[in-house]
Amino acid sequence: MLDRLQHQARWVGARIDSRWTVAVAATLAFLLRLPGLTRPLRPDEAGFTLVARSWDPRPDSVYGDLFVDRHPLVIAVFALTDRVGGEHAIRVLGAVACVLAVLAAAAVARRVASERAARWTAVAVAALLTNTVIDAVAVKGEILALPFLLGSIWLALEALERHSAGHAFLAGLLAATALGMKQSLVGGLAFGAVLLVAARLTGRLDTRTFARLAAAAVGGVAVPVLATVTWALAAGVHLEEVWYTVYGFRTDATAVLGDSGADAPAARAATLAFAALAAGMLLVIGGFLVHVRREWRADPVVTAATVGIVVADGLALALGGSYWRDYLFGLVPATALCAALLARHRTGRGRTMRVVIGLSAVSSLVCLLGWAGWNALDYQEFHEADTGTAIAAAAEPGDTLVVFGGRADLQLSSGLATPYPHLWSLPMRTLDHGYGDLRTLVEGPDAPTWLVAWVPWGAWGAPGAEELHDAVRARYERHGTGCSDRPVYLLRGLDRPALEVDC
Repeated sequence: MLDRLQHQARWVGARIDSRWTVAVAATLAFLLRLPGLTRPLRPDEAGFTLVARSWDPRPDSVYGDLFVDRHPLVIAVFALTDRVGGEHAIRVLGAVACVLAVLAAAAVARRVASERAARWTAVAVAALLTNTVIDAVAVKGEILALPFLLGSIWLALEALERHSAGHAFLAGLLAATALGMKQSLVGGLAFGAVLLVAARLTGRLDTRTFARLAAAAVGGVAVPVLATVTWALAAGVHLEEVWYTVYGFRTDATAVLGDSGADAPAARAATLAFAALAAGMLLVIGGFLVHVRREWRADPVVTAATVGIVVADGLALALGGSYWRDYLFGLVPATALCAALLARHRTGRGRTMRVVIGLSAVSSLVCLLGWAGWNALDYQEFHEADTGTAIAAAAEPGDTLVVFGGRADLQLSSGLATPYPHLWSLPMRTLDHGYGDLRTLVEGPDAPTWLVAWVPWGAWGAPGAEELHDAVRARYERHGTGCSDRPVYLLRGLDRPALEVDC
C-alpha cells in the first residue's frame, strides 16, 4: 500500500514538475475564475461600482455623495472596467490579475530558488486564487494588488542582484501602487525594506550601494503618493479629506468595532483561520517558520525579507478587525515566497512542502467542484440581489432606496439611486453614529421612496435606533417582505405594485 502511494506521489510530482506547469497553472487560474461572471456582484464590488458611477469629488468629499474608505485608484479601476464592459468586467480583470500573479510568483521563485521551485510555487498560487473556501468569485483590491506586490518583490530581488537603481525604483513604484488597491497591503514595502537592510547588515551591499538603491526605491514609492496629491489638488479635494478617507477613517472604525462586542469578529476570525488551513496557506507559512533557521543559514537576506513580509501582512490582517475570508489573498505573496524557499529542496522539508502544495491543489479542486454542484442544484442563495430585483420591478422612475444595514448588492440590483451616503454598515455606524443623519433624511423632503431594513433596527446596540424606527413608522408603511423575511417599506401616500420576490 505504501509503495503504491509513493508511486502515485512520484507520478503526480512528475506531472507538476514539467516545463508546461507554470503556463498551465496560469491558464487554470484564469479559467477557474470565470464562473464568477454568472453570479451577481458581491457587496463590496457593488459598492465600489456605485461609488464609481456617482463619483463627483468636492473639497469635503473624495467621492461626492457616497462614501467609501478606499484609495481613488481602486475606484478608478472599477469605473474604467464598468464603463468598458459593464459591472461584471471587473471579474474579467480579476482573472487577468490572477494570471499575472501566478507568472510573477513563478518569476520570484525562480529568482530565490530554482526552476523546479517556480513550478511548484505557480501551482500553489493558482490553487489559492481559485479556492472557493477563500473566494473564487469576487474581485476586490486584494486580488487586483497581487501583480503589483509580486512584481515589486521580483524587482527588489533583481535590484539587489544587479545593484540596479532602476529596478529598485520600479520595485518601490509597484509596492506603493498596491496600496492604491488596498491601503493595508504593505507587504511589498516591507519585503523591499528588510531585503535592503539585511543585505547591508550582512555585508552583501556596501554603504554607498545601499544608499543608492534605498534612495531609488523611496523615489519610486513617492510617485504614486505625488500622483494622488496632484489628483486631489486638481479635483479640488482637501488633502486632509483624502487622508481621512484612506487612513483616518480606519482608526475611528476600529474604535466602533471595539465597542460592538467581540462575538461576530471572533466568529469570522475562526472561519478565516479554517479557510487558511483548508486552502493550505497555514501549512505553507507554518512549514517555512518551522525551518526558518535552516533557511537563514542558506540565505539570510532573502529569509529575513520573507519573515518581514509574513509579519507585516499578518499584522495588517490581524489589525484590520473584520477578518473576512478574502483578506487571506493579501498573504499570497508571503505564501509564495515560503513555498518557493522550501519546495526547492530535495530533502525531507522539500518533499513535505511539495506534498502540501499538492494537497492545496486538491483542496481547490474539491471545493470548486462542491461550489459548482451547489450552484447547479440551485442551492446558492442571492437574497440581496433578488430583493433588489423585486423592488426594481415595482419602482417607478425617480424612486430612491436606502438599505439599513448597508447592502450595496441589493442597491445595485434595484437600479435605484440612494440619497444616503453610506452603502456599508461600518461607515454608517462610524460616521452616522446614532443614525441622526438617516433619521433627518427619513423625516425630510428627500426621504427615500423605498427603505429596506436588512438588519434589525437595534443591531449593534447603537444609540438612536429606536428613534430611527419611530421615524420610519411615522412616514412609511410596510409594503411587503424581501428575501430572508426582510421588511420592505414604502413612503406613505405612494402607490406601487406589490412586491413579487423570487427567492
